[in-house]
Order: sequence, then structure tokens, then C-alpha cells
Amino acid sequence: MNTRPQAWLDQARNDLELAVLADTRDFHAQACFFASQAAEKALKGAILELGAEPAHTHQLTELVMCLTSLGVPTEPLLQLRLKPLSRMATSTRYPDDDTPPLERFDHQDAEESIRCAQEVMRIVEQWDSPQST
Repeated sequence: MNTRPQAWLDQARNDLELAVLADTRDFHAQACFFASQAAEKALKGAILELGAEPAHTHQLTELVMCLTSLGVPTEPLLQLRLKPLSRMATSTRYPDDDTPPLERFDHQDAEESIRCAQEVMRIVEQWDSPQST
């Protein structure tokens, strides 16, 4: 059994927990970043589970398109706001001119990012669960 995909999913869960914790402590930019990382790692774990290598990208829609090409039904993922979550991978870490990320992101941003990442995780984990008959 290839344990590598599971390692990615375990890290995705851990990143999501950290995102929630960061938000409760008012580290909103960091919460957004780790939510983005959780979604990215969950998608990359799913790609690995299918025997493919994920692209080295933070663009979540690109990872979803890879899953689509591998025959995965990705419609639920395409309904999510993945582009804003993808932007959190970089915009939450680096100052924009004179404004640090800590001044650009608030609780609402973190909450939306976490909610989207949670939904990505739910969808990916659903693919791994046996379907009830």
C-alpha cells in the first residue's frame, strides 16, 4: 500500500486545524494561508492516490483539472470559490507595498478560507470512503 497519499491528507487535516487555531487567536492572514495549504494538500493527496504526480502549483483549479483528467467527478469542487483560496498561498505571506498581510486580512477572510478548505477536505475524504449501498 502506498502511504504517501495518506501522509498528504494527514498534513492537510493538520494545516486545517492550525488555520482554525490561528483564526481564534486573531492571526487571520496565517489562518487564510494554512486553509489554502490544507485544500492544496488534500487535492495533491487525491492525485497521488490515483497514481499521478501533482503539479508543483498553488493553483487549486489547476489541481482540480488534473483530477478531472484522471476521471474524478469534480463538479462539487468547481462550485467552490477556489481562486480566492489559491491567492491566499502567497498574498497572506508577503507585504503589498507598505501594507503587511496582517493588516489586509480579517476574521471574515479567515472564516471564508477555512470554510472553503473544510469543504474541499469533505469532498476528498468522501472519495476515500466506501459508498453506502
